[in-house]
Amino acid sequence: MAEKTTRGRPSKIDQLPDQVRAFLDAALRDPANSQDDILAEVNRQLTDIGVDESDQISRSGLNRYATKMAKIGKKMQERQATANAWVAKLGEKPTGDIGKLLIQMTQTMAFDVAEAALDEEDPASLGLIKELALTVQRLEKASMDSLKREKEIRKAFAEEAASAAEKVATAAGLTREAVTTIKNDILGIA
Repeated sequence: MAEKTTRGRPSKIDQLPDQVRAFLDAALRDPANSQDDILAEVNRQLTDIGVDESDQISRSGLNRYATKMAKIGKKMQERQATANAWVAKLGEKPTGDIGKLLIQMTQTMAFDVAEAALDEEDPASLGLIKELALTVQRLEKASMDSLKREKEIRKAFAEEAASAAEKVATAAGLTREAVTTIKNDILGIA
């Protein structure tokens, strides 16, 4: 028996009307529903809107889609749990190395999505490619913003330290030249 070539052609499930597809996705998320019941209801809805029986969903097509959606759902839950753990540990405003780590994790996730799209039977859509490109662009901007913020924090800290050192050195009776030298060393001025 020869396999049908479907590369580049949308599956029957991909071609479902929006309301039927919404029902299918919701029904698959509810573990109380059996695939047989879901299949019967989806095909009944298709019959009601005039879709020929030959264009309705097969048991194997539904099973492939349900398996794919279960894998995607499991990955999403794992990633959500990881993100929740990091947010709980780091708080709402990650900084420094932790912020870099989170950016790197997000870059890895974007790579995973791109890799998964390559493994799919259907080629990656232009929309997915655009979303990934935007994600990478935003991650790079976030990385640059993080570096800039880190430099600003270090500069502000150095200025505060230099000011405090100046006060202490002046109070200790050091010469103006000695105070200026200490202050410039703290600020990194040659």
